[in-house]
Amino acid sequence: MRNEKEVIQMQTRREFLKKSAALLGSAAVVGSVPGLLKAQAEDGQEVPAYPYPYVELDPAYVEKLAYEGYFENGCCFGVAKAILVALREKVGYPYTVIPEEMFANGKEGYTCGTLCGALGGAVAMIGLVCASADSRQLTKDLFAWYCSTNLPIYQPEAAAPVQTVAPSVNCIDSITKFMTAANVERGDIIRKRRCGGLSGDVARRTVELLNAHFGFAELPVASPVAEEETLAPNEYIGEAQSFGGTLRVKVTMDGDK
Repeated sequence: MRNEKEVIQMQTRREFLKKSAALLGSAAVVGSVPGLLKAQAEDGQEVPAYPYPYVELDPAYVEKLAYEGYFENGCCFGVAKAILVALREKVGYPYTVIPEEMFANGKEGYTCGTLCGALGGAVAMIGLVCASADSRQLTKDLFAWYCSTNLPIYQPEAAAPVQTVAPSVNCIDSITKFMTAANVERGDIIRKRRCGGLSGDVARRTVELLNAHFGFAELPVASPVAEEETLAPNEYIGEAQSFGGTLRVKVTMDGDK
């Protein structure tokens, strides 16, 4: 027969196990119900209704932040972080609980050369502050701008040797056209600064679109890109400096001359 001391120890052990099970069960319930976690977010503040609030942002500021962010963790991260940081500073919660690190997987066209990560980060931010129909239209406008504009524009460290117009929104198409035109490899600092600048350009245009959409400012008109002229094998474009600037002339070579 068990003595009184053994009985008390067994009862104490059973009580401990019951309490532990209850605590673990409560933790599981809290972890499985997002609403319980959200209710505690940011010192008890309620999660705002979708879409999230937007205020006027400075395009030049987010442009700079996106360029710097690119060198931290890629184009998608850079664009998303730039806009998130600007919104945190002006709005605060809920942007303070959205981690920019979640966008790091967008670099290099989401690892396989598909959608340009800069665009991916941008449209995520658009989708956060715009209702569905508006979000789709702004995304369409941003993509159209991307495929019709000489980029990069923003180059704070050194001017890019060339600007190119992306033939599609895919990373592989955009970057290949630039590297071919600039005669550089992927690992070249010129290419990296180009993609950093492009990240800045995309972030800036995204904020310009959002500012215009919400009535804070007029949308700046992008400069049209001149169509490339098709040249015959014996033709080339010559350039010379004149009093009015650079003069471009099509030159036709006759025979061996």
